[in-house]
Amino acid sequence: MEFKELIEKRRSIRSFEENVTVTEEDVRKIIYAAQQAPSWKNSETGRYYIAVSQEMIEKLRTECLAEYNRNNTKNAAAIIVTAYVSNRSGFERDGSATNERGNEWGAYDLGLQNMNLIMAARDIGFDTLIMGLRDSAKLHELFGIPEEQHVMSVIAVGKRAAEPEKPVRKNFEDIVKMF
Repeated sequence: MEFKELIEKRRSIRSFEENVTVTEEDVRKIIYAAQQAPSWKNSETGRYYIAVSQEMIEKLRTECLAEYNRNNTKNAAAIIVTAYVSNRSGFERDGSATNERGNEWGAYDLGLQNMNLIMAARDIGFDTLIMGLRDSAKLHELFGIPEEQHVMSVIAVGKRAAEPEKPVRKNFEDIVKMF
């Protein structure tokens, strides 16, 4: 798919088709794309915990997501929990923050990786929904996520059951100041 078409066709999907599966090869392609994103000093602090079995998907949905997102993830083929290692991206070797943003750089880097991830998923025929309404402590427990990793988002992966409308975007003039 051409890049312009890819960015125009990608949508946040809240209704997934039933009986869709994601293969290990699909997951490898998606995560490989995520890894190609830039990161502070090439620190690559993004980490991914992926539920692919129906049992684990249902456990994650019912125990770790807000009710609103439980409904939105029905029939998801996989659910990816994204996290980053704290105190590395945006930090010096002695542990001091390089600038005033500190761990925000880890979140920024993971955002770049997640964008690559969702675009790669779309490129190979899957759709996604990024969610921030989740129980981080329960996700840490369910997946054995180390304490030094910050859970940022949960991303449902599947195939869209309906074609959502393209949302209206702000005008260029409303968001850009050129000097």
